[in-house]
Amino acid sequence: MKKAPLYSRSPRRAVVAPAAPAVEPAAAAPEAGPAPVTAAPGPTRRALPPAAWALIGALLAALAMLAVQRLAPGHRPVTQDDINLAVRESLEKEPLPSQAAKAYQAILPSVVRVTGLMDESDDGEDNPEKRAMERSLGTGVVIIDNGTILTNLHVVWGAKKIRVRFANGHESEAVMVGAQPENDLAVLKALSLPDDLEAATMRSTADLQPGDHVIAVGHPFGIGPSVSYGVVSGLKREFRSAEGEKTLNNLIQFDAAANPGNSGGPLVTMDGQVVGIVTAILNPSEQRTFIGIGFAVPIENAAQAAGMPPF
Repeated sequence: MKKAPLYSRSPRRAVVAPAAPAVEPAAAAPEAGPAPVTAAPGPTRRALPPAAWALIGALLAALAMLAVQRLAPGHRPVTQDDINLAVRESLEKEPLPSQAAKAYQAILPSVVRVTGLMDESDDGEDNPEKRAMERSLGTGVVIIDNGTILTNLHVVWGAKKIRVRFANGHESEAVMVGAQPENDLAVLKALSLPDDLEAATMRSTADLQPGDHVIAVGHPFGIGPSVSYGVVSGLKREFRSAEGEKTLNNLIQFDAAANPGNSGGPLVTMDGQVVGIVTAILNPSEQRTFIGIGFAVPIENAAQAAGMPPF
């Protein structure tokens, strides 16, 4: 059975299993007596993430350093500043990954490159002689591991064929199985899948606030996957396309860099969960480049486009 999309109402928190109760050693039973009963093993503890081990290692190194200083003759009392300095020096030697880096690693297996082919004879392979107008490049995100992908409708609108390339390099043709024009959303289904495909975890925007840190992941100008970092700049924004053909409402405004090719990619919180689908950038000039204002469709709307249950 294919795995349904994962939902989260709040940032993930590590769950620590209770320790197994101690078992007293059993006394030797007489020869004629029943066989000794072996206690059932307690629950397995969940492995700590690498970042936690690095922090534990830093603290142990600091304590070891302080112990050596304490044993030395004529030592002075250990202060909090000594502890802070020892921990800082240990972390400088083996720094912890940034929150943005961890979020990127969490979402990367679910990000795909989407290519809309405008010519039936185009096989989707890179061809430097192809004119840019003959293809539409964008990004998508896997929301169910049966190959269901969310992207922007404008990325695939009018395409004769659609091809997707997964994070591990696997390529497949895809078909559009759903659309929500009012939110510029399209739902794709890949015809062949890579092994161990991972679906993204989607998170409600109910507790999202201006100032929250986010990353945008995609293929700007076909380069990628690429990640940019910023914050939520505002909520419930409205955007009208330069052609004036369509107005999008209830958008998330963000300042993580986005350019043509980012369309359809995920907007991700620092816990690696998707809160929106990047759909537009604002630039009053004729240049389609980023000036600091991007917009994303809230994931609640995007999930409805795919027929998903509400959060």
